[in-house]
Amino acid sequence: MLSIRLRRTGTTKRPYYRVVVADSRMTRDGRFVEVLGHYDPRREPAVVKIDAERAKYWMDRGARASDTVRSLLKRGASAN
Repeated sequence: MLSIRLRRTGTTKRPYYRVVVADSRMTRDGRFVEVLGHYDPRREPAVVKIDAERAKYWMDRGARASDTVRSLLKRGASAN
């Protein structure tokens, strides 16, 4: 099953995340199908940029968003 989740990049103590579509059996930073956007929690306010159209496309085909990604989408982050 596919999941929409965060993939951590960046350096130690400076997290930066990519929002990706990946097989749920893959590791957190393993192989992925497509990058949907990014999330930078260190900025004030946090920078979130997610392609809502592509996220909806994948969810319509059975992908499940993680709790964190779901909350980012609900916050209206997709409007950025």
